[in-house]
Amino acid sequence: MLNQLSDSLKKFNSNTFSSLKIRNYRLYFIGQSISLTGTWMQTIGQAWLVLKLTNSGTALGLVTALQFLPVLFFGPMGGVLADRFSKRKLLYITQAGAGVLALILAILVSTDTVQLWMIYILATLVGLFNAVDNPTRRTFVLEMVGRKELNNAVTLFSTAFNLSRIVGPAIAGAIIAGAGLASCFYLNAISYIAVLACLFLMKNSEFHLVEPIKRAKGQLREGFKYVRNNPFLLNLLIMMAIIGTFTYEFQVNLPLLAKYTFNSNASGFALLNSGMGIGAVLGGLAAASRKKILPKSMIRTIFVFGSAVILVAISPSLHIAILAMVIVGFFSIRFSSMGETMLQLESAPTMRSRVMSLWSVAFLGSTPIGGPIIGWIGEYANPRWGLTVSGFAALTAGVFGVITLRNSKLHYYKKDSINPIVVEKEGGKL
Repeated sequence: MLNQLSDSLKKFNSNTFSSLKIRNYRLYFIGQSISLTGTWMQTIGQAWLVLKLTNSGTALGLVTALQFLPVLFFGPMGGVLADRFSKRKLLYITQAGAGVLALILAILVSTDTVQLWMIYILATLVGLFNAVDNPTRRTFVLEMVGRKELNNAVTLFSTAFNLSRIVGPAIAGAIIAGAGLASCFYLNAISYIAVLACLFLMKNSEFHLVEPIKRAKGQLREGFKYVRNNPFLLNLLIMMAIIGTFTYEFQVNLPLLAKYTFNSNASGFALLNSGMGIGAVLGGLAAASRKKILPKSMIRTIFVFGSAVILVAISPSLHIAILAMVIVGFFSIRFSSMGETMLQLESAPTMRSRVMSLWSVAFLGSTPIGGPIIGWIGEYANPRWGLTVSGFAALTAGVFGVITLRNSKLHYYKKDSINPIVVEKEGGKL
């Protein structure tokens, strides 16, 4: 009995953490985990800073929108750059730039000279770096681990992202209460050093590199055409756009819910984020060992995800809302990791960064549209209504998925090929 249990645990560890055996990815995972903790500290600090300066949900939504607006307009061009240049070199630039912006905000807050318009400008500049960073970072994972370990690597990275959602807000809540807002921003700036160091330590010989494409006219338009002619990619991106626009507005919904519905402070906001993070870590560990990615499984996940968001909206107390956010986090990571993995594997290597830039547009770039709307609903109707709209948006995307993706087939590509060479029915191994 004990031997069987031991064997099961060994198999679980081997399957769940298999991509961490790869040195370059292990370095990447460590550096990003440190940096993401700092990013979540800044997210909490920035949201509370805006509310402190304005007491306005609309202003909070606008800051969030400005941070993602460049992704909406320039994200596809960021994908072109990621296809043209070394992804590792691009990440040096984007990560260093984000660190400098965090340092500037820290100085402004610590010197008590910060004003709302300054936050607007810094948020926009962060968005410009993210427009290039997101498609680069997502496709860089495949170059580190290869096709076989992609789902595991994507899921583990999402797990680290959400683990930082637990640690970052918890640290931020304590630091804001004890040392003030500026400390959150200083620590975030310092955290980017870890990313740059880990990028430097990677070995070129261990990458699964895709040869960068040469600069040519029409490459941006070519990416749009490629997606338009692939129904699976197009429909998956439409689903993500619906959910990204209205459901993934937690940076707007949660501080409003904490402050105005439950009469809490920054600690309440941090606990709601941490609840989501706990659920996402559990969901990530459960999903990391999966070897099959099924469109119908993703659709079921979306329905539960949307229902859980509505459950948060109707929660009678902060404590119950935190527990409901655990469920939200669990199914959120399952949806996002499955969607990202399928999108990358369904894309031709020479088109992959451009396709993933559209995923970033749908996931992050749609926030400037939904952020102010959800913020306005939360401020002038009720934060509960903002979350209700978010939940029903996910359910709508699920219905769209039932109509368009349920019987989809999955494709494979040779390296550097733009045409699929194998087609398997749903349920095939990815």
